[in-house]
Amino acid sequence: MKNKMITSLMLSTVLSFASAGFAVAQDKTVKIGALSDQSGLYADLGGPGSTLAAQMAVEDSGLTAKGWKIDIISGDHQNKPDVGTAIARQWFDVDKIDAIVDVPNSGVALAVNNVIKEKNGVYINSGAATSDLSNAQCSPNTVHWTYDTYMLAHATGQALVKAGGDTWFFLAADYAFGAALERDTSAVV
Repeated sequence: MKNKMITSLMLSTVLSFASAGFAVAQDKTVKIGALSDQSGLYADLGGPGSTLAAQMAVEDSGLTAKGWKIDIISGDHQNKPDVGTAIARQWFDVDKIDAIVDVPNSGVALAVNNVIKEKNGVYINSGAATSDLSNAQCSPNTVHWTYDTYMLAHATGQALVKAGGDTWFFLAADYAFGAALERDTSAVV
């Protein structure tokens, strides 16, 4: 239920962004690409369930009864930035999507964010946690919907320092999320 509500809110946001464009407002057609890990490490976190939740949100929105045609397509980025960017380019150039949602992998999300800026698309991130999406690589085309490493560092790191934690060792995942979390937590402690 909670994922369905979040996805419904995301859909409303996408439609708000997409319907601001003249062409979309004329024909009431929106195409949304749910880019996720469909079969690997993050498949249970997003994947097929996330795509289904987006489809359910379309049904629940009531917009199809008002003449809107809203298509949800899905892609598997396989946790690889090059695969994610290739899919994003294909979607914008060939499939003519209006927005990309999800992308639960910080490395892939940062790469897709660059394509979004280049194509002047809309991207609602609901899975990647690197704070670089809303800081160093911030874009007017991207909405960082959920938690990020800045929040995690400040909520946990700051609380532990206040509780007397004065010695820190980092065992961080060797990818974009881990690097961002270590950097943001180091800045707090």
